[in-house]
Amino acid sequence: MVEITKYHSGIQIQLLGWHTLWAFKDRLLVPGHKISSIYHSPDTKLGWWKGWKLIGAHVPGLIVAGTYYRNKKKYFWDVVKTQNTVVLELTDYEYDEIHVEVENPKKTIALINEQMK
Repeated sequence: MVEITKYHSGIQIQLLGWHTLWAFKDRLLVPGHKISSIYHSPDTKLGWWKGWKLIGAHVPGLIVAGTYYRNKKKYFWDVVKTQNTVVLELTDYEYDEIHVEVENPKKTIALINEQMK
């Protein structure tokens, strides 16, 4: 799970607990103007293929964490409980999409929408 907070004119995605080890990252800083959209994705599947794993953990059906490449795009994942997954689509950033599990998807989406302006 991650905690998302405001950070200057963007957001900070702070990985919590063991997730820092699974994803090999402790936080991401994303400028608000780089976020093109955000949405709740409770039907996310933790199946077999998320792309070529650069670094991270993947146990099908249990966890997807870390950096993955697929279809010429770069993805960051940190998801265990799929019902709380939010997806950020990004423009001109290190990642094309960020898929993370948050405590409260509605509250997180509202916070990020504020920072996108």
